[in-house]
Amino acid sequence: MPTWRLRDFHDEDLDRAIQIWDQDRQADESAAVFPVSEVMAAARTGGAAVVAVVGDDMVGMAVAQAQGERAWIMLVALAGLWRKRGIGSALIAELERRLRMQGVRRIGALLAPGATGTAALENSGYRARAGLIYYEKVEHLGASDAGLLAELGGRVLPQGLWSALAGMEREKEAIERRIVLPLAEPALADRYGVTPPKAVILFGPPGTGKTSFAKAVASRLEWPFVELFPSRLAAGAAGNLATSLRETFAELAELETVLLFIDEVEEIAGIRSGVAVDPGHGVTNELLKLIPGFRDHDDRLLICATNSVRSLDPAFLRPGRFDYVIPVGPPDPVARAAIWQRYLGPAADGTELHRLVAASEMFTPADIEFAARKGSHTAFEREVADPQGAPASTEDYLAAIADTRPTLTDQALTDFKEDIEHHVRL
Repeated sequence: MPTWRLRDFHDEDLDRAIQIWDQDRQADESAAVFPVSEVMAAARTGGAAVVAVVGDDMVGMAVAQAQGERAWIMLVALAGLWRKRGIGSALIAELERRLRMQGVRRIGALLAPGATGTAALENSGYRARAGLIYYEKVEHLGASDAGLLAELGGRVLPQGLWSALAGMEREKEAIERRIVLPLAEPALADRYGVTPPKAVILFGPPGTGKTSFAKAVASRLEWPFVELFPSRLAAGAAGNLATSLRETFAELAELETVLLFIDEVEEIAGIRSGVAVDPGHGVTNELLKLIPGFRDHDDRLLICATNSVRSLDPAFLRPGRFDYVIPVGPPDPVARAAIWQRYLGPAADGTELHRLVAASEMFTPADIEFAARKGSHTAFEREVADPQGAPASTEDYLAAIADTRPTLTDQALTDFKEDIEHHVRL
């Protein structure tokens, strides 16, 4: 049997180390706490790093990083054929020796259950600590990006917005399949020749949740979210919309990742009149020129929303500029029930939900939210006046529905159905 030996990590070991890392992750299917870039940076910049070799071939590696009297073992990885031969324990023992020389007194390790190195750590006297919870927050922006994002009025949205979207399952499915998954799984998408989208249009009546979907996509991808307001563009660059638009896109190009959202995009991409002095002509032309440049960069997504897709300039809708044109329509009964439950909260148990769903047929999600809050406030005021009074009831919310003017109209629904026939691209 060939013998193995330990030696220092050298820079020329980097490629082989990454190969062993990749094989190790595939073999135990565990989620690494420390990413490969962080581990290799520690190995190359003074962290304790030792490798096991057979002849000239590296078969294992261990890396730790010291922080005062404490150190963390960041990696214990072994080539598949060389596991269960005591190499992992030997690598850990050598790390310990080096760390003791640096004054380290406490050594910890964070590993997924069953990960490579678990047995070696236990054999080396390490004990799992029960009753602990590991918390982590990943900051996706560098200091310069964070400053620029703040200047642009953008932010990193909290996680969980996608799962919090109530109802609208048809829209969620379409947006997840076409937009989210190819961007969230780029390696798998590349394997199947699926090109992640760079620009999409969401269209539908006002209040149907287009902005909420855009924010939920950014939350799901954990990308910075920047909303471009056409009204704000007019305030910049001495009132020249085209110049202000160009300057904004130039600033956005400095961000490594971004989801840019333009609501009511028809304000800056409406049908051109053909008259050279038309002020809308220049800004529409400018946006048409800027979109291809935006598409040239990875990890960027443009989502434009419009209440009236038919009012957009035809050149704006041509294939090549936008990958998908997706309808976001009014909620069906199942979606309305889910939205009511979300906004009613605990009060949902004491209401006849089916009556609220039937009474709010022409309501958008925004309308339902308004009516739910109005009904809840009525019940709240009643209990303040009389603590023994009746709790929130179906009648409270039916009264709120009656006092709420629905956003949808028969004409809006007719236009929406026609737009679906003529403009959808999925």
